[in-house]
Amino acid sequence: MVDRRSLWLLLPRPVRALPADLGCTLVVTLLVNVAVFAPVVRETPLRIPLGLLFVLFIPGYVFIAALFPEAGERASGDERAGSTPDEKGVWGEQVDESRENDVSDGDGTGLFSDAPSRSGIDGIERVALAFGLSIAITPLIGLALNFTPWGIRLAPIMVATTGFTLAVTAIAAIRRWDLPPEDRFRVPYREWYESGRTELLEPESRTDGLLNALLVLSIVLALGTVTFAIVVPPQGEEFSAVYILTEDDGELVADGYPTDLSAGESAEIVLGVDNHEHRTVDYTVVVLEQETDQVPNESGIVDESNESVLNETVVTNQRELDRFETRLEHNESWHHAHSVEPSLTGENVRIVWLLYPDGGVPSEPTMETTDYSVHLWVNIDESAEQN
Repeated sequence: MVDRRSLWLLLPRPVRALPADLGCTLVVTLLVNVAVFAPVVRETPLRIPLGLLFVLFIPGYVFIAALFPEAGERASGDERAGSTPDEKGVWGEQVDESRENDVSDGDGTGLFSDAPSRSGIDGIERVALAFGLSIAITPLIGLALNFTPWGIRLAPIMVATTGFTLAVTAIAAIRRWDLPPEDRFRVPYREWYESGRTELLEPESRTDGLLNALLVLSIVLALGTVTFAIVVPPQGEEFSAVYILTEDDGELVADGYPTDLSAGESAEIVLGVDNHEHRTVDYTVVVLEQETDQVPNESGIVDESNESVLNETVVTNQRELDRFETRLEHNESWHHAHSVEPSLTGENVRIVWLLYPDGGVPSEPTMETTDYSVHLWVNIDESAEQN
């Protein structure tokens, strides 16, 4: 069997010397990039918890590690007197050397002998500041990207945040290596493990053992509940959308639609389809031109403003102009530029785009056969065709 120490020695010396907490940040950074960019893994819910951990904690933690490479609270004078060089406090407290030039008061007690000397911040402060700084750093990176050609998109944000994390991690490691070993900040993983193992496997009484088991069970249940809520969020409303746009100086806008055309003249329209069905959907869009007539509403609905019976639009003639098909993932949009050339003439010709999710287009598609449609009223001048 290959000795694990031999495998460890195969790694480059800077990797072996990298502090464990900074090594963990690099592992999380690698995993979140795999979860975001790997073709198969990015479709799984794994990217959600990894992404939250990366965005909300890692950039701030490595930034704090670069600012404060030294340990947090040092031991007081009494603690130093009875401590050995191997005794460490939780969150990396280091044993301080005794002072040689303490100023004494009247009874011979050093003024600073009982007060802890601080040269950094402790673990709890690091965690709190890591969350706060991460929430500040990530938006600042997005703001900077907004003024670049790449813009605020997933890939540029991941690359920029990863680059920031790697650069700051390198600075933090170099600053920590420049300190004496006894002054460096470290996370006492082994002490935590031994303490937890003793509490769980070697309780002082059966009651302590039962309480420890209940504590572990409650933590597992809490983590499972939070993970489930993140990975499987409540499903919102399921719907699709169809709309039309026009192009203005290279931008798509919901304005400037053509309303007056000559016979034989075409108009450029950009068709838009959005999928919010929480699944992959095959869409079919049918484009119709319709001649319509206004007749009194048979239901007798009255317009309260002038007490007149509202008219109803009745289709007297229609023709299919075009048909498009596309497949969209959940939360995906599709824009398709195409030309519309009506063959009917007269006033109030209606151009209709009918959206049919999952196919199922009837033999005579109308606005009554689908829940999703959009239309445009145009006037077609037939005199141009006669000339």
